Amino acid sequence: MLYTNGMNKKPTSLRDQRDALLAEMASLRGLLNGSLVQRYSTCSRKNCACHSGSRHGPRLYLAVTGESGQRQSYVPAACAARAADGVAQGRRLRAIVRDLTALNLRLLREPPEEEVSHE
Repeated sequence: MLYTNGMNKKPTSLRDQRDALLAEMASLRGLLNGSLVQRYSTCSRKNCACHSGSRHGPRLYLAVTGESGQRQSYVPAACAARAADGVAQGRRLRAIVRDLTALNLRLLREPPEEEVSHE
């Protein structure tokens, strides 16, 4: 899924490619770095059907791994499409970072550009 407009033409130089990726990265405003998880659960009512195999759900959660481990946040059904788009943007960001790393490694092997004096 492409999140920027006007990026249909292929950049020619490595620096142009890098600039295009950086511009696309800046457009990923709704990104969520995590995974969507569907969960089924049982409730506290002892006579509920969920205790005999027909659990409640699915309910949607955003699973995010941080410094203190994985945390899951409930995503209301009304927000499911936005959350899915945000997770897709997070995947795109990771792909952009991989591509930027490859481009920057190639640029490291090129001779440095001459600095232009502004006198």
